[in-house]
Amino acid sequence: MEERRKVKRLKEEDELTITVLSGGENLPKEKIFHTFSKDISASGARIQSNSFLPVDTLLNIKVRLKNTPQMITALGKVKWIKSLFADEFFEAGLEFVNISREMM
Repeated sequence: MEERRKVKRLKEEDELTITVLSGGENLPKEKIFHTFSKDISASGARIQSNSFLPVDTLLNIKVRLKNTPQMITALGKVKWIKSLFADEFFEAGLEFVNISREMM
């Protein structure tokens, strides 16, 4: 399959702290939760979580990359989500919409 992404993704698991800022219905009960990325780039990330995040939900994302001692903060928006296991475990695609200077 041809790669269509403009930015290379790092295929590594990184720790994320996600704070739900806004969204529609069916938001998770927990507004702050910890999860991990499956891959990440300067433009977005693919995450796995036990929290359902509706498409277009706005998130504050704090990332600690494995090879970087500092925390990176970005605003993100859920672009897609799919159930991996019985609507209890999910995979989602996040697009960074306003990244901090450290991410550039």
